[in-house]
Amino acid sequence: MSTRSAPTPLVDPADGLTSEERERYSRHIIIPEIGEIGQRRLKNARVLVVGAGGLGSPVLLYLAAAGVGTLGIVDDDTVELSNLQRQVLHGVGDIGHTKLDSARAAVTELNPLVRIRLHDTRLNASNALTVFADYDLVVDGSDNFATRYLIDDAAALLGKPTVWGAVHRFDGQVSVFWDQHGPTYRDLYPDAPPAGSAPSCGEAGVFGMLCAAVGSVMVVEVVKLITGIGQSLLGRVSLFNALTASWREISVVRDPARAPITELVDYEAFCGVPPVSLANPDDNLTVFELAAMLEARDRGEQDFDLIDVREPGEHEFVRIPGSQLIPQAELLSGDALAGLSLDRAIVLHCKTGARSSVVLVALQRRGYTCVRHVPGGVLAWVRDIEPTKPTY
Repeated sequence: MSTRSAPTPLVDPADGLTSEERERYSRHIIIPEIGEIGQRRLKNARVLVVGAGGLGSPVLLYLAAAGVGTLGIVDDDTVELSNLQRQVLHGVGDIGHTKLDSARAAVTELNPLVRIRLHDTRLNASNALTVFADYDLVVDGSDNFATRYLIDDAAALLGKPTVWGAVHRFDGQVSVFWDQHGPTYRDLYPDAPPAGSAPSCGEAGVFGMLCAAVGSVMVVEVVKLITGIGQSLLGRVSLFNALTASWREISVVRDPARAPITELVDYEAFCGVPPVSLANPDDNLTVFELAAMLEARDRGEQDFDLIDVREPGEHEFVRIPGSQLIPQAELLSGDALAGLSLDRAIVLHCKTGARSSVVLVALQRRGYTCVRHVPGGVLAWVRDIEPTKPTY
């Protein structure tokens, strides 16, 4: 099936606008391509935004400002200090509170005419179809591959379009997926990347202002779909490099050999995300046990290598004393294995235990028998052992 322009418009117009709405949205209404009927379509639209974080922040604010009548927000996280570098929905007073609460407050302050529906949940195969059912389209502001595949598959099963964006350090991507009329996320990424090969924003970092650039383009695509103006990014991916201030575009077409999407699956399994329980319980160390081992090593009573599998910037920011940095990618590729003895005791750690568990399994498969890891990672170490150190 070849890609073509999305059918337009997506949403029928509401019955009318109040005098307050006409004044509020006057700068839209006087644009011929939008006009009052386009604004009435926005008023009648129901948009679900997955994630109230870096991308969700500008998306929600601009959708509310544009006059989208109903905004659904999916998030189950709380606000942390490190979020405020890019997640402009939230403020210092929101730290420790749910992102849904601060998102609702920010949207209501900007435009009290918007109806807000909160979904305090983590999307999975058992609830996605129910959550999506009442919306016209879905905006994907998630930050992991398992959720992105889930969102796109669920939208495809319901015949709804998805506006997708992603950010990584200085690079951003935006596109529109719609299984009924063109390619999906699976056509762009037929196979999930190897587990741990694509670090999250919390692991690799993200240029905070990039979220605004990418998020605003996502909102443009939402408004175009709702009102039926312009040409959507269906079949195209827009790529932005903040360092060069340059945009470029690639085409994506539907793969005729791709199997149709008929059901939702286990997306963490599809993406190769190993649960922490995959490791034998004997392979797990608490931070208290690690602290005791490090003290014993300092006394010459014990010998082992403590390996930090994070990225250099993370290691420089905060580290466990006595750790040696060997990034995950170098261990998984085998490039760094020459310096590791098969029979020497090794303890692995990362930020939370997710990456170290992947490396642990990989090393065990290569014949390393004396390997353990710290499921809580640096975050647990700072929380329980050195609380004066910073977290990220």
